[in-house]
Amino acid sequence: MEENTDLKCGLFEDAECKRLFKARKLQKSKKPTFKRAGSHKFKRLDSNWRRPRGLQGKLRRHYVAKGSIAQVGYGSPKTVKGLHPSGFVEVLVHNPADVEDIDASIQAIRISGKVGGRKRALIESKADEMGIKIFNRKGGQ
Repeated sequence: MEENTDLKCGLFEDAECKRLFKARKLQKSKKPTFKRAGSHKFKRLDSNWRRPRGLQGKLRRHYVAKGSIAQVGYGSPKTVKGLHPSGFVEVLVHNPADVEDIDASIQAIRISGKVGGRKRALIESKADEMGIKIFNRKGGQ
């Protein structure tokens, strides 16, 4: 996951950041799902987005009934791009040593799905000691 270098909108610091988060939420709700051309026809084609490049492709030629193409105007505001809806920068953690590099004021962690129960418990306890928010805590809380 790409980290946002402009952290002035970290945790809804001001009214402008709150406005931008609301704008992003509204923009994402209106954004169409971009699917690969012909993905509904062939099982071998995934539906994940690929730019249409065929000379006679209807999607490339912007036929309305064929779907939307990803363009510049569908993006999020630059200052809140890549941030979690809570306002934190999301960091993926694989082991307890990764937790030491986290800044609790602007970053929160997501524990990797490949981590087992014993190591997950160590990561969660270490994060609790440091006061770091965990997005995918197992069990309670």
